[in-house]
Amino acid sequence: MNDFANLAAPIDMSTGFKDFFDTIGMTGGGLVTKGIAAVIAVIAIRMLLQLSADPKTALRKGSMALGTLFVAVILALYGSTLFSTVTNSPAKPGASDSAPADGPKS
Repeated sequence: MNDFANLAAPIDMSTGFKDFFDTIGMTGGGLVTKGIAAVIAVIAIRMLLQLSADPKTALRKGSMALGTLFVAVILALYGSTLFSTVTNSPAKPGASDSAPADGPKS
C-alpha cells in the first residue's frame, strides 16, 4: 500500500506555457509586469541601504528611494491594468463593431 499522500491533483500541461499561466492565474504580460516591479523594488531598497551620514544628502536620496519604492508598489498592484491599454491590438481599418450610420437593417 502506498503511504504517500497526493498533495495536488494531476494537471495536463500539454500546451506548455499557456497551461502554466492558467494554473497560476496570470498571463505572460502580467508575470513580466510583476518581475519589473520586483526589480525596481530591489533597486529602491538598495538605494535606502546606501544612504549617507550627511542629513541633507540622506534626505534627498532617501526621498528618491521612497519614490522609487512607491512606483514599484503601484506597478505591482496596477501594472496589468495600466499596460492593458497598450497591449490591446488596434482594430482593423474598415472593420467596425458599431451599427451603420443609417441604423440596423431589419
